[in-house]
Amino acid sequence: MIERRETNLRELTTVLDYIRWGTSRFHEAGLCFGHGTDNAWDEAVLLVTHALHLPPYSKPEILQARLTAEERREVLSLLERRFTERMPAAYLTREAHFCDMTFYVDERVLVPRSPIAELIRRGFEPWLKVEPLAILDLCCGSGCIGIACAEAFAESRVDLSDISAGAIEVAQININRHHLNERVRALQSDLFDNLQGFSYELIVCNPPYVSAGDLAEMPDEYRLEPEIALGSGEDGLDFTRRLLRQAAAHLQPEGLLVCEVGNSWEALEQAFPEVPFLWPEFDNGGHGVFVISREELLAYQRFFDPE
Repeated sequence: MIERRETNLRELTTVLDYIRWGTSRFHEAGLCFGHGTDNAWDEAVLLVTHALHLPPYSKPEILQARLTAEERREVLSLLERRFTERMPAAYLTREAHFCDMTFYVDERVLVPRSPIAELIRRGFEPWLKVEPLAILDLCCGSGCIGIACAEAFAESRVDLSDISAGAIEVAQININRHHLNERVRALQSDLFDNLQGFSYELIVCNPPYVSAGDLAEMPDEYRLEPEIALGSGEDGLDFTRRLLRQAAAHLQPEGLLVCEVGNSWEALEQAFPEVPFLWPEFDNGGHGVFVISREELLAYQRFFDPE
């Protein structure tokens, strides 16, 4: 193994060599992609350029640049970790992109990838009827959704909330990173338990929503993410049911709830067939995000309350 590695270090000399080699090894290992890239080539480009402190979309001329011995070892080590540990690239680089912004991430939080980014860019139009002065990012993880909302709505104050103390620590790193301490704060809470007395014009939530069956079949890369942020009961809706029961009490008049349930959207519609959930369509891919107003939540409250 050591001899083979030394051979690779001698024979692979350029940026392109390492991208090509990494792509081949990723295919050979049968890696799963979906944490920032969707194919082996782009994943290799991301890791190689990160190790070399280069932007991912550098000029093509850089591909033929020869690497120093130290650079070769750095690049090879990072590529090897990707296919031996099957760790998502974002955990290896400690960085992820969301809504045209960069965020620190590690194994305490999910890797950002929500289609809600597209709704943020649209200002949640046409569903958001009021200017949101107070926004809650519930189940915030890295805080990417709430921080992106703070950038989109410059007059807003934003709360980032998560049950996980580790996630709150990561969210605070990102608040500091984007210099938003005056408008954004991170609070540890199980749903609204520590948010009593607070209400918002906009609540955005990317909760755990993976069903037990889907969780059991997840590829290795997803198993390295925190399970508490993924699984939510047999049909994936344990948390969402609690949210629907309680959200109206924390929304201002004409306030809006935006929630992602992913593949559990069909189970949600089956559980509450009377409720007029609206499902935005996404130009850039993604599905399973519903929007519902405070007034609609109140009108259908009887269906959300447990019998």
